[in-house]
Amino acid sequence: MRLSLTLSNYIGRQFMLWFSGVFLAFACILLLFDTLELLRRAASKPDATFAIVFKMALFKLPHMTQLLVPFAVLFGGMLAFWRLTRSHELVVARAAGVSVWQFLLPSLLGALGIGVLKVGLFNPMASVMLVRFTQLESLYLHGQPSALAVSPSGFWLREIRPKGVTLVHGIAVAPADARLNVATVFQFDLNHRFIGRIDAAEAILLDGHWRFRDAWVAGPERPTEHHAQLTVPTLMTWAKIEDSFAPPETLAVWDLYRFIGVLETAGFPALKHRQYFHALLAGPLLLCAMVLIAATFSLRPSRRGGVGYMVIGGVVAGFLFYIMSDFVSALGLSGYIPAVLAAWTPAGVSTLLGIATLFHLEDG
Repeated sequence: MRLSLTLSNYIGRQFMLWFSGVFLAFACILLLFDTLELLRRAASKPDATFAIVFKMALFKLPHMTQLLVPFAVLFGGMLAFWRLTRSHELVVARAAGVSVWQFLLPSLLGALGIGVLKVGLFNPMASVMLVRFTQLESLYLHGQPSALAVSPSGFWLREIRPKGVTLVHGIAVAPADARLNVATVFQFDLNHRFIGRIDAAEAILLDGHWRFRDAWVAGPERPTEHHAQLTVPTLMTWAKIEDSFAPPETLAVWDLYRFIGVLETAGFPALKHRQYFHALLAGPLLLCAMVLIAATFSLRPSRRGGVGYMVIGGVVAGFLFYIMSDFVSALGLSGYIPAVLAAWTPAGVSTLLGIATLFHLEDG
């Protein structure tokens, strides 16, 4: 039997209403707890007023809710299907010859649309707002903004020291031995006056200092000097440099692929950014998988399990999905499996499990 357009619209509308309600509930809970956590962190910061803290929580909220969209689809789908089953609407539809795949189609299309909007529109907005949050966090709560800038011409590193500011530029990077090729250093005093420049064929970051090879040192009102080897003290470590990269969450999906190319051209690893990029692309498939899993727990009649079965099953499914995603992501970031496989595995496995379970319940 062909599914009517009226029934399709009705099922799709029910799914979207329940998803919206669950999503808004999650967002309100997140905003409350994140505001409380930021207030705790800002307790000893006199400049961080409640208005600023609340603004920071609002800027961070879109990024946090992105992570909960799959769970909102899961629980929203479960509630929508349970309500339709409890009112016997789906029972009547199935008695009329409508298969489970037919009346799941509107919800699957709705989840697919949510996923596309999340990647194409919501993610860029959340990235911009997360950047603003990190700026406010750095200004009012701790530290200073990122001191690293990467571009196709190399990378720039800024270090603020008690005696002034040092800018380090490298054409290419060898992260394995913390080495820069064709390095240039600009040194400024506390009043931002230029006091010196170092041009070297190579710079290696060691414990507590840079070591330059074949270095030429110049400065105002002094002749240029050549040093076969030259050391300059620093407080930087290679771990701090890599931590200074723009996190993938602060980049819109449209800019993320280009930034991956810039990182790899400069010689830095881009594994984390590549995995995050593919995880974003897998998002629509993942939301469809959540609909299938929701259907397995909520399409049974009430007499065969009731609300308790649905709630417990949904919570367990969400917990197992979180554990699996975290485990596979760790494998990808550690290099044990390819980043693309790590990003697509949770969505692919969840989809196959949902399809297999529905086949078993319907035809087994």
